[in-house]
Amino acid sequence: MRYRFGIDIDGTVTCPTSLIPHINEAFNSQLTLDDIKEYDLTSALPHLEPGEFYTWFRGSESKIYASSPVSENAKNILNDWKNRYELYYISARGQEVRDVTFDWFAKHSIAYDHIELIGTHKKIQAAKTHKVDLFFEDKHDNAVEISEELDIPVLLFDTPYNRLPIPKNVIRVYNWLEADEFVKREFSSVKA
Repeated sequence: MRYRFGIDIDGTVTCPTSLIPHINEAFNSQLTLDDIKEYDLTSALPHLEPGEFYTWFRGSESKIYASSPVSENAKNILNDWKNRYELYYISARGQEVRDVTFDWFAKHSIAYDHIELIGTHKKIQAAKTHKVDLFFEDKHDNAVEISEELDIPVLLFDTPYNRLPIPKNVIRVYNWLEADEFVKREFSSVKA
C-alpha cells in the first residue's frame, strides 16, 4: 500500500506570489510577497472598504487561478512521486472554479490521483476522510490544526505570512527540494 499525501494547491503547488500582480493591477498598489505578513491579504491593503477585496477576488478568481505559475520544482517532484505515492489535492477553492483547476493541472501536466475543492480553509475533515499520511500546506493555522488533530506531519511552505511558531509535527520547508528530501527520509518505504 502506498502512502497518501494531502496537498494544498494555492501558495504550495502554485507560487505564493501568484496573487500579487493581480492585486497590484486591481488596486494600484506595489506590494511584494514580503509585504504580506498575514494570510488575510486585506491587512496589506488598509485603504480598501470592507468587502471590496472579497468582491474583487470573487470576480477575478478564475483568471487568477488560470494564470498562476507553478512553484519552482513542484511539477517535477510531484510527477516523480506519482508512481510511489497517492497525490490527493485538498484545496479551499470552491466548486465554481472546478473546471479552471482541472484545466490548470492538465495545462501544466501535474500528476494527481484526486482533487477535492472543499470551498473552505477547514481541511481537517477532508484530510481525515482521505486518510492522508502527510500534508503540504502554506496556511499556518491549517498546518497546526491538521498536525494536531490527525497526528501526522505537515510540511509548511515558508512565506512571510506564516512565520508564527510551529509545533514539532509541523516542519517548515523553504522549497520543494526540501520537501522532497523530507519525503525521501521519512516516507521512502511502502506503507505497512
